[in-house]
Amino acid sequence: VQLQASGGGLVQAGGSLRLPCAASGITFSRYTMGWFRQAPGKEREFVAAMHWSLGYTYYADSIKGRFTISRDNAKNTVYLQMNSLKPEDSAVYYCAATTEWGARAPEWYDYWGQGTQVTVSS
Repeated sequence: VQLQASGGGLVQAGGSLRLPCAASGITFSRYTMGWFRQAPGKEREFVAAMHWSLGYTYYADSIKGRFTISRDNAKNTVYLQMNSLKPEDSAVYYCAATTEWGARAPEWYDYWGQGTQVTVSS
């Protein structure tokens, strides 16, 4: 199983970024794909997740209304669209996969990508 997150970078507050996570080696219909983030000195935090085949989604309250998770089945890629970014959104963002629908805790996720840095300047 391979998950490869990319698309991070430096953006001004109020700006947008889209993070793709390319997935391979898993049976997509069984999995929920999630995004997490981790800022320096803080624990890894759940951001958003989507059931790959059903398309159902759930989000952390801190980003609801600003971030959107989506997928492209043909490209085996899940996306995190981040709008109205704030300095407190700065973190390393990770994509992950789990068979547990509704999971928010990192320990429920079986596979992880390598992370991509997002920095939001004020």
